[in-house]
Amino acid sequence: MEFINLAHRGASMYAPENTLASFYKGVELGANGIETDLRKTKDGVIFLFHDDKLDNKTDAKGYPSEYTWAELKQLDAGSWFSPKYKAERLLSFEEFLHYFGGKELIFAIELKVPFVEKEAEEILGLIDCYEIREKVTITSFIFENLRVTRRTDKDIKIGYLLKKIDVDNIKQLKSINAQQICPSAELLTPQGVLLAKEHGLQVRAWGVKNIELMKHALDCGVDGMTLDFPDKLVK
Repeated sequence: MEFINLAHRGASMYAPENTLASFYKGVELGANGIETDLRKTKDGVIFLFHDDKLDNKTDAKGYPSEYTWAELKQLDAGSWFSPKYKAERLLSFEEFLHYFGGKELIFAIELKVPFVEKEAEEILGLIDCYEIREKVTITSFIFENLRVTRRTDKDIKIGYLLKKIDVDNIKQLKSINAQQICPSAELLTPQGVLLAKEHGLQVRAWGVKNIELMKHALDCGVDGMTLDFPDKLVK
């Protein structure tokens, strides 16, 4: 199995996160996959954005759920990072799939807020529309999102984002037939990684903020990681 090198919200060390610029940069730098985040607009459009509020990553303020998609797609989502990215736009999930679904990439799709079954069906419907089911893992820190996803679809790959691997959360994952456990790189141990693998789980680390944590995750034996600088992992 190829080691998982996911560009975290794209190559977000080098370009404004969750934008076309960042995703294309991640691919250019050698990532074999993309990690991104899903939220909902006021009018129910599923789109890509990480933060709880718009304040730091766009030229608007407040919660994304207070805006319609027509309003959000007009925002400048790049100037906060650098003037050269002025007018970089937010993307709907469908737009993201249009640009990247046909590429030889894997995808970690994180559900940032609670999603109900109807919304999970919409997300999975788009995934099937672009015929990328085998390349996608649905992830969340919210375990109920994973339960909803599994009730909606018995086959899609699921990954649980959490702090630390332990027996209890492994049992949780097995109860919903999940495939991946995603612990914090800072709290990784070789013993934890081995335990997860003994239970048939793939291990992908998040929070790989620097080279030291990248090397630590590798030493612990993970199957992959999500990081802002995929080029450094390639090297």
